[in-house]
Amino acid sequence: MLQTEFAFTLPMGYVDAEGNLHREGVMRLATALDEIAPLKDPRVRTNQAYLLMILLSRVITKLGTVEYINPKVIEALFAGDLAYLQDLYCRINQNGHDRVRTQCPHCEKEFDVQLSSAGG
Repeated sequence: MLQTEFAFTLPMGYVDAEGNLHREGVMRLATALDEIAPLKDPRVRTNQAYLLMILLSRVITKLGTVEYINPKVIEALFAGDLAYLQDLYCRINQNGHDRVRTQCPHCEKEFDVQLSSAGG
């Protein structure tokens, strides 16, 4: 069965207007529309870097108790959390999973490590 949602824990966390910290979230696989629709947005047309804000706001389905995840929420993330989410997005949408292959430095055995729920 294809996994379409991936839980994550932000390294630092989103702080809302009331000062509440939100770290646990869920990101879903992106659709073609998720990647195409933001290109019509005037904010993206004037600043291509804004594409990431809109794209993440579309694919993050849960972030703590935040009711509605929009580009303003993504804009307010700490830079480390934004980088973490961008990396997670790339891993799950290019590889279909949130694991990375690594090797034990002692026995040299290779194994997979799931990173999305580990906060980086």
